[in-house]
Amino acid sequence: MALLPIETELTGSNTILRKRSQEVEDILSPDIQQFIRDMHETLAHTDNGVGLAAPQVGKNIRIFIAAPELGLNQTVFINPVITKVLGKEEPMEEGCLSLPGLYGHTVRSNSLRLEAYNERGRKFKMKADGLIAQLVQHEIGHLNGELFKDIAEQVSEIHKK
Repeated sequence: MALLPIETELTGSNTILRKRSQEVEDILSPDIQQFIRDMHETLAHTDNGVGLAAPQVGKNIRIFIAAPELGLNQTVFINPVITKVLGKEEPMEEGCLSLPGLYGHTVRSNSLRLEAYNERGRKFKMKADGLIAQLVQHEIGHLNGELFKDIAEQVSEIHKK
């Protein structure tokens, strides 16, 4: 496995992060399977990261992963689609591995349904609430070439001591 460099956008526009990602055609290909393993390894070595989208590590394909610590049945989401927004919109604090040190207040739905494929190519459906709903919307934003700062009401920089 390999640690992948995380794409950032603090000044200007990062063309990888700002491009809409393509659907994954051959989920079971050795290249995609290795890329998913590398994404897990990379996320495991971040500070406070709970999700990681393929564009954040240089590939414009529709994959994101969630940290195993979140306790989800699925941690790999391939070609994800939000099928229904269920909850009310709520203000949430948000940060991003591609915008290190920046945090902001976004308004996102607190509940949704989605469909995606897992790393074995099997389609699954799930309901996401709270932090998981926020994660799904944030990561799908990456797959669409959007960053949380695009919708944040307020963005501020946090300086580490």
